[in-house]
Amino acid sequence: MDTEELIKKVEGYVRDNISTFHQDRIQKLKELKLNKLLKRKNPYLYKAKDLNTPGAVVESLASAFMSSAEETMFGDWLEGLAIFVANEVYGGVKSSALGIDLEMDKDGVHYFVSIKSGPNWSNSSSLKKLKEYFVQAQRVYRTSGNKIPSQGIEGCCYGIDRTPNKNDGHLKLCGELFWKFISGLDSMYTDIIEPLGTDATSQNEEYKKEYDKMITRFTMAFGKKYADKDGNLKWDKIVELNSGYPDGFEY
Repeated sequence: MDTEELIKKVEGYVRDNISTFHQDRIQKLKELKLNKLLKRKNPYLYKAKDLNTPGAVVESLASAFMSSAEETMFGDWLEGLAIFVANEVYGGVKSSALGIDLEMDKDGVHYFVSIKSGPNWSNSSSLKKLKEYFVQAQRVYRTSGNKIPSQGIEGCCYGIDRTPNKNDGHLKLCGELFWKFISGLDSMYTDIIEPLGTDATSQNEEYKKEYDKMITRFTMAFGKKYADKDGNLKWDKIVELNSGYPDGFEY
């Protein structure tokens, strides 16, 4: 496949599928519950930040929650795009191996690829687990009678890691290096950016309408339950909801 044809296919995939991400964002808003927000975030932080009105607390809670949720949702979406690209160029397929997202053959090597959003996704225990997934997938591959060598790839859709070879049996390819690895094109990491803006204005207008409605609903409910008649927030009640145990609970 020549470069121009591949880029056109990738652009078409993005245009046809980016609305899925936007609709997932809106669906997340519609499913969100006020108590879920209050239980998942640190109430001491919001008191320390001097947030003293229902609107300020709700806006800060919702913004932090949705930002985190969007990172996860868009990471999942980018994984789908990466698998599409690898399939078009190298016949890559979504893997059924535990902890592995993509498998592909390239230049006489079978690759097991775990796709991450960015380079800072892991702590020591999660990275250890990923290495175990690579070892397990390669072991199964060998015992199934496959003779060609295999390699684990920790692929990050954005960012930079200046030491790709981790000297433990796997490579960490980030940003430009990752997209070049699965596409064969130096420019793929920049080629995908423009089509991501397809219908972005209208899609985000719809999201903002739903977001504003959610903020209004939650602010009214929060003020009714967690503010006194003078408008003072009942921080003790907020902390009890977030961190309190039922009466009689023992460990």
